[in-house]
Parts: sequence; C-alpha cells; structure tokens
Amino acid sequence: MDYREPIQRGLDALALTYSELQLDQLQTYLTLLHKWNGAYNLTAVRDPAQMIGRHLLDSLAITPWLRGERCADVGTGAGLPGIPLAIMFPQRQFELIDSNGKKIRFVTQAINELNLRNTQARQCRVEDYRPQQCYDAVTSRAFASLSDMARSCSHLLVPGGELLALKGIYPSAELSALPEQYTVDACHPLQVPGEVGGRHLIIIVPQHSA
Repeated sequence: MDYREPIQRGLDALALTYSELQLDQLQTYLTLLHKWNGAYNLTAVRDPAQMIGRHLLDSLAITPWLRGERCADVGTGAGLPGIPLAIMFPQRQFELIDSNGKKIRFVTQAINELNLRNTQARQCRVEDYRPQQCYDAVTSRAFASLSDMARSCSHLLVPGGELLALKGIYPSAELSALPEQYTVDACHPLQVPGEVGGRHLIIIVPQHSA
C-alpha cells in the first residue's frame, strides 16, 4: 500500500525539506518494517499507518537539534531514529548500534535495500564499543534511563558532543537522578504530527567534554 501522502503531510507539518527520493525511501522503510515485523517482532505497532507518526515522524521531530557530521544511534532496535534521520541527512554519517542480532539483521537489510551509503549497523553492547572515531551526537529513543545512557555512551562522544534522548512525558525523576558530571543542556517539548501525549527531547553534555 502507498503511504507517501500521509508521510508527506507529516514531513510538511514538521517543516522539513525533502526530495522525492527521500519520500520514496521513507515509504520503502515503512514497508520493510511492516513486512519484517511479523517474524522479528520489531515493534508492538502492527498497523503501518500508525507507524508513520509513532516511528517515522517521532524520529524526525528531533532534526532541528541534530548537530555535527557523525551520529551514533544506540539501542537502535528497528533503526529508530537512526534510519529516518540517515535518509533525511545523506551528508552525515550514522552508525546504528544494538546488541540484538535479529534487529541488527533487519537494520542491515534495510540499509542495503535503501542504499544508505552513509549508514552502518553494528551488533555489540554499547558499553563495550570503542569506535576508531567518536561522534558529534549520540541518539537514543528507547535505550535506557538518562543516567544509564549517560554512563554507557559518554565515551562515544567527541569533546563538546551531545547525548540526545527521546522521552515521553517530562522525565523529572530521571533528570533529578542524573550524575552531577552531566549537564542538561536543553529540554525541548516535541510536537509529533498525528500523535497525542507528551514527547520530549533531552540534550545532555558531559561536563568534561563541554
């Protein structure tokens, strides 16, 4: 089924600039996600129409705050937010990291079918990963608490790099539990087209790399 029109409406609502190729790639990714979901249990959302807002547009809502040339997406799962972001930012480099073999197999297949030359998938525990070149930003959509993300992922950042955590309602308890060596640089409420309920982007900077 063709979902280009609702995807396009969502991109327009987010005020994003896109090409026909990018629109086609987002449609193809949605089709792949729906196709593989039955066997690989990638997401609890079964309806492709619901996946548009819940996954594609939710991932892309953070685009105004994504900085730098290199980004790691930790606990990427089915490639969220990494694959939608990689589609929209072909000039940037993305590495999608997860310890789950099934999910990384799907992500690898999606990267190949979408011809995302700026994207790599890596199966490993993020705590154990030591990249040859660190990242300007590390994103996470459903990886861990803010404290766990900070402790597990800070070593992946270049000096001045940022942790970008996608959360639901304002995470007061998680923010108060954040270790003192991490600074909350910003908290942005997100408006995701077609979705109700609170969404927030929390940007954290390790003080030693600020």
